[in-house]
Amino acid sequence: MSRAIDGTKRKNRRVKILKLAKGFRGRRATNYKAAKDAVTKALTHAYVDRRDRKGSFRRLWIARINAAVRDEGLSYSRFMDGLNKAGIILNRKALSNMAIEDPAAFKSVVESAKKALQA
Repeated sequence: MSRAIDGTKRKNRRVKILKLAKGFRGRRATNYKAAKDAVTKALTHAYVDRRDRKGSFRRLWIARINAAVRDEGLSYSRFMDGLNKAGIILNRKALSNMAIEDPAAFKSVVESAKKALQA
């Protein structure tokens, strides 16, 4: 009995990989062997980077809060300490958005943090 080398299962597996490699450049998009390695690497990076994104956003929010708070004469760490002492529970994303979209409200939060630091 002869060996089937162009069966549907084999073809479907290869088509699936090549479909995932759509948009890649050169041989990586058309050649199965190259595409298989490229797709594996791309999927690995996608998985890792989804987790890294959380830290990246946190760093962005902290930088924005720090910039806004320094205008008020405080450092980021002193501001966060003041918030904790004042009992204000706001996450960094909310604080960052407040600093951008509602500077007046952010200023009042900063003032209450300053009062808590002095007390």
